[in-house]
Amino acid sequence: MKASKIVYKPVGLALGAVSGAVAGGVFKQVWKVVGHDEDAPDATDADRGWREILLAATLQGAIFAAVKAAVDRGGATAVHRLTGTWPG
Repeated sequence: MKASKIVYKPVGLALGAVSGAVAGGVFKQVWKVVGHDEDAPDATDADRGWREILLAATLQGAIFAAVKAAVDRGGATAVHRLTGTWPG
């Protein structure tokens, strides 16, 4: 196993936890603007319609994916700078 992969493993785990927390916060703030509500709807919320529930889920997924990709890429770049090899 390459040294960069060994270095990246714990970094990747830590970054995954951080990216989830960051993405959750970003989604909450975006939903306040888009959904005009403090809390996003749950799929089983009887008082919310299909459109609102699917919009919230789509937006949440897009934000989580974008934040995760940005954080993963940043972590891989940092490991590359430290070790000289790409961790992938």
